[in-house]
Amino acid sequence: MALEFDTGFEPAHGSFVSVAPDILRVTAPNASPFTFHGTNSYIVGRDTLAVIDPGPDDERHLRTLLDAIGERPVSHIFVSHTHRDHSPLAARLKAATGALVLAEGPHRPARELAIGEVNALDESNDTGFVPDVALPDNALIDGDGWSIRAVHTPGHAANHAAFSLENTGVLFSADHVMAWSTSIVAPPDGAMADYMTSLEKLLERDDRLLLPGHGGPVTQPRAFMRGLKAHRKMRERAILERIVQGDRTIAEMVGAIYRETDPRLHGAAGLSILAHLEDLVSRGLVVTEGAAAIDGIYEPGR
Repeated sequence: MALEFDTGFEPAHGSFVSVAPDILRVTAPNASPFTFHGTNSYIVGRDTLAVIDPGPDDERHLRTLLDAIGERPVSHIFVSHTHRDHSPLAARLKAATGALVLAEGPHRPARELAIGEVNALDESNDTGFVPDVALPDNALIDGDGWSIRAVHTPGHAANHAAFSLENTGVLFSADHVMAWSTSIVAPPDGAMADYMTSLEKLLERDDRLLLPGHGGPVTQPRAFMRGLKAHRKMRERAILERIVQGDRTIAEMVGAIYRETDPRLHGAAGLSILAHLEDLVSRGLVVTEGAAAIDGIYEPGR
């Protein structure tokens, strides 16, 4: 199927929006080419609450969250992954509410850095974050009138997790699946093989509504995720075709494949191509000297 993105999103900065029964969305005012209109935080429950993805360390966003919470207690703060647009406000929200902070774990890359390699997105990582409770895959947390299950979805980040609101068909998909754009998969923090495996994992579920970390909801999850899978396969084919046509560097491939993309995103596009190349090299479809690298020279494999 053709992949169609939905960019018709109203962030309602400074306020909160009901997006499903007992679920409020609060969008942080941190709009950028990478975050769309800002990071979505979700407040779950009616009496004692849970917060999913508190967001960036932003005073305005904290005030809006606390206004939405009101006098109700918060028992749990769930964090999907440790990028600075999702996890840093957890500490201040915990201090204000006394809630436990839960996540898959601290930040870590999907693989070790090669000698001399620099993590281009290192400043985006909240390396100081440590959850009170590390959630294994499929862990179920029971709250006051709600239950939330951790669904590990590495790919965008090694410690990325989605959260299922049990018995509702609602999945908080964070940055793994978003209606407005594809997810950035950027080595060494992310890995394309992991991303595709996690996408297959979500396709096997029967969720009816995805509430992502940026932008509006995904209302037809299975069809949309099949489109995401086809899009990634198409991108893989485009990379292989560029190499057959004579491109040898990632910069050449970005110039050809992403020529209509906002130039501010070309750096991220190069890292996305690197993620594909890591996978293609591991499968023998592309060859390079040593490990796949951002400045590597690539040639057709078998």
